[in-house]
Amino acid sequence: MNGFRQQGFTLIELMVVLVIIGIASAAISLSIKPDPLHLLRKDADRVAQLLQVAQAEARADGRPITWLADAKGFRFSRRSDSGQGFEHFSNDPQLRPRRWETPGIEVRVQPRQKVVLNAEWINPPLLLKLSDGLNSISVQRSAAGQVSVQ
Repeated sequence: MNGFRQQGFTLIELMVVLVIIGIASAAISLSIKPDPLHLLRKDADRVAQLLQVAQAEARADGRPITWLADAKGFRFSRRSDSGQGFEHFSNDPQLRPRRWETPGIEVRVQPRQKVVLNAEWINPPLLLKLSDGLNSISVQRSAAGQVSVQ
């Protein structure tokens, strides 16, 4: 034995530690930053579910319900019981006004018309296109009233 003792870490050991730190930080940054398509799909799923709820409410109540959307969010409205003014479901846990989760969302209705849910069982097909500028998802209502996300 020559009495020489190694102190510190070798270059290989330092490189392995740096690789592990890099992988861990990449995993953390990916989990923190939400996927924009995930938020868009979440908004589309929520719209599809709430359109079905509003359709059922319109059939049960007999008064048409209109779906309105802008860049900030969407809401449902219908004429009040008295026929004077509109009710916006502000206190309804399901049909209350909602904000979009996707930033900068754009909504297009095809064919270009108001989205009205009424008591009829057969309605014209409808396509809502939700877009964040890069990605888009469609919410489609068939003539029979079935709503799906595509």
